[in-house]
Amino acid sequence: MNEFGASGIPRTRRQWLNATFIALGAVVVAPQGFAADKKAAKSARPQTPPPTKPPLQAVDINRFPDGVTRLDLFLLMGQSNMKGRGFMPEEPKRDPRIVMMHLKDDAWYLARHPLHLTGDAKTFKGADNAGVGPGLAFAEAVAARNVDLRVGLIPCAVGGSAIALWQPGAKLYVDALRRARLAQVTTAPVKARIRAVLWLQGEADATDERLPVHEEKLLKLVRTLRADLSLPELPFIACTIGEMSPDGEGRRKADMNRLLLSLPSKLPHTACVDARDLKSNIGDNVHFDTAAQNEIGRRFAEKYRALAG
Repeated sequence: MNEFGASGIPRTRRQWLNATFIALGAVVVAPQGFAADKKAAKSARPQTPPPTKPPLQAVDINRFPDGVTRLDLFLLMGQSNMKGRGFMPEEPKRDPRIVMMHLKDDAWYLARHPLHLTGDAKTFKGADNAGVGPGLAFAEAVAARNVDLRVGLIPCAVGGSAIALWQPGAKLYVDALRRARLAQVTTAPVKARIRAVLWLQGEADATDERLPVHEEKLLKLVRTLRADLSLPELPFIACTIGEMSPDGEGRRKADMNRLLLSLPSKLPHTACVDARDLKSNIGDNVHFDTAAQNEIGRRFAEKYRALAG
């Protein structure tokens, strides 16, 4: 029997989802006035089930599993679809060749969903709605082709973040740079190398107001990050945002995707995953579901192989 049902939702979590929507439905129809209705509508948005089965499993990053001789690091940057909202499998993955730097304590653990865990590493207390993103499927695809490789993931994405927050000197850029540098320090004396940046962002900027300056900000981000890391040819791989619903009322997702797909023509050593054909989502027409996220991860890996050689 497959782990997932036809919808891609773990069977053991369907009842959780149904119960959530039933409860929320009762809230939405309550006659509490406009403010209450607005609040209820917001709360009725599909929520990702919380992570289960703590704790994270700590690893000694300086000791390789048998057969492993090198460590490659990858930055995961962007907003909620990079962070991931897909429903998680019931059993966490624990591959000793795939590790992650925890968002809160900067320590290394076996990689598992959600990669962007905001909760405590031992208890998961403080976890938010992070779920399955593309990072783990990407790492599995890369590791499958390199049996002597350990993959280190550095999650940095923040839901709802506009590209202005990823500009040099802005909070999210500064923190991503700090974590990238720290990862190289904590992995010494193993010679770990930052091999690529995966970028999935654009929903927040796909508007009449923000889109005209988005390309300039994106190019600046790539150039400055490469300079700050002293990696002038660092592969930077973007991904298109979801087009699950038609544009309108100032929204310009299609235009944003054309901009992202043009990135390789603007800067060398860049690529863009085309995910416009992926329409399955968690029910909000914004966030890719688990099946789509895993496919995006595999497509990221294909682009990385093409750039890295």
